[in-house]
Amino acid sequence: MQERSPGFKLLLTGLVGFVLMIPLLMVYGLVSDRQHQARVAQDAITAGSGGAQVVSGPVLVIPYEEQRVTNETVNGIAATRTQTIRKQLFLSPDRHSIETELQPERKKKALYETVIYLAKMDGEARFVLPSDLSRFGVTREQLLLDETQIRFGTSDPRGLRAVADVRVGGKRIELEPGEGVRSSGGAGFSGTIDWSDGGPLPVEYAYTIRGSRSLTLVPRGGQTDWNVSSTWQHPGFGGSFLPDSSDISSEGFAASWSIGNLALGQSMVTQEDLPPVRDLGTGGDPAYDRMEDRQVGTSKSATISMVEPADIYSQVDRSVKYGFLFIGFTFLAFLLFDVVGGARVAAAEYLLTGAGLVLFFVLLLAFAEVVGFALAYVVASAAIIGLLTAYSAAVLGGWKRAGFIGVLLSILYAGLYVLLSLEAASLIVGSVTMFFALAGVMYATRNVEWSRVGQNEEAPEA
Repeated sequence: MQERSPGFKLLLTGLVGFVLMIPLLMVYGLVSDRQHQARVAQDAITAGSGGAQVVSGPVLVIPYEEQRVTNETVNGIAATRTQTIRKQLFLSPDRHSIETELQPERKKKALYETVIYLAKMDGEARFVLPSDLSRFGVTREQLLLDETQIRFGTSDPRGLRAVADVRVGGKRIELEPGEGVRSSGGAGFSGTIDWSDGGPLPVEYAYTIRGSRSLTLVPRGGQTDWNVSSTWQHPGFGGSFLPDSSDISSEGFAASWSIGNLALGQSMVTQEDLPPVRDLGTGGDPAYDRMEDRQVGTSKSATISMVEPADIYSQVDRSVKYGFLFIGFTFLAFLLFDVVGGARVAAAEYLLTGAGLVLFFVLLLAFAEVVGFALAYVVASAAIIGLLTAYSAAVLGGWKRAGFIGVLLSILYAGLYVLLSLEAASLIVGSVTMFFALAGVMYATRNVEWSRVGQNEEAPEA
């Protein structure tokens, strides 16, 4: 067989590597598909427990009557008609403080697992009837204070547990489902009170709600203080407001928000309820970009997410993106043994080696769903390193060269695991490593004549 030039071998190796990008992309699609199936399974687990919860309230809804005079012509005769129209005022609390205890719980179904929680909400609020009602075109005499309604909003009322306890002026009131707060999706519960005296109104409440993934509070009023504690060790904070203080440790976290009316940019009294956080019909997930709350039709909020630190699909997804490096470095080692060391590596042998490298990611995904990412990584990398080391002994003509391939693969897999663990510093570490690897290849091939056909019989080993 005619000997090919080193340049032609480099081109052939590159073509085989490019062909292997196709199965690598297929593995990438497989990860995405399994991640979607996991989300569907998690939704099935949390179906009866409530989704991502959005809570709001209390809010007082005060009906009032307005006289409207209209001029009409009946049978050619001008007449004046007076109509009584019933409208509503929405009054936010002057002060509102909430203590929340989040109790996380893991739920598992087959291979899939998710986190749900019980949120114990204990709050106190105070309502004060404003003295400047005239700017809303309303007088106190028009208000039907004896028909005042107090409302609480929950985006998914299926999560409500036991009976909510709401006390107005120290007296417990009867509650009914529905008639919630629009800013949390319109669902919730409410009760009717007699506020005929119109004096400062203290409200105390307690209820427990079950949800999953996240808990969002829609603050409203003069001053809102929200204190949250939980044993969950990996919280995520989002929405329009980040906590003023937070303490995260191995035992859990505690966070506090203090949100004033000026930050909310909302009036204490409105003639329409506030708009929702976002379209809660799209999956019930209240997480949204901060820029959205600047748009018309959204309310501001504070969100706590139950972050899963060991999301195996995101970790496998990140590792697949480094797959071309595994193929490139391994093929480069084979090429150096071929060009510099005198071994003979055929295109089919490159292809089979590349197939083994791609198979690593399939094994990683399959085992990670059963035993977790870390152990799956050890099992999958050990299997592929053993397989390719043994195969390299036959391809490269000796265990000494095969041992080099084994060490190279071990360094690659160990390096990838470090990169996946570094998160923020992974880019700079990876780029510096690539620099030194490229420098090493340049040094090893500095004397290669890429256009020369044929090799010296006494070629040095790589």
